[in-house]
Amino acid sequence: MRRIDALAIALGFFLLGGVVYAGLQGFGIKAQQAGIWTQAVLVGGLLIWLLSYVTRVFTHDMTYHQQIKEYEDKMIELRWANMTPEEREKLQAEVVEEKDTLSS
Repeated sequence: MRRIDALAIALGFFLLGGVVYAGLQGFGIKAQQAGIWTQAVLVGGLLIWLLSYVTRVFTHDMTYHQQIKEYEDKMIELRWANMTPEEREKLQAEVVEEKDTLSS
């Protein structure tokens, strides 16, 4: 995320608070009560975002983890492509042997 994106998101939440506040006042809620409910809505939204973020961290569904996995997959493909047919056969035999050992 770029710095301008973070600023745009912050400005968006600031404006959202103003819209919620004005909307509540438009429905006839007093200014003090509208302010309290506006804060409650924004804090609730923050808590929901925080919960989703923590969930993504624990499930490794973050951009960083995805980039690492893509890098590892590309490196494996590159190493496989650079192997000779004999090296590939030897590696496949080792993998089959290891699977047999683990399944026993």
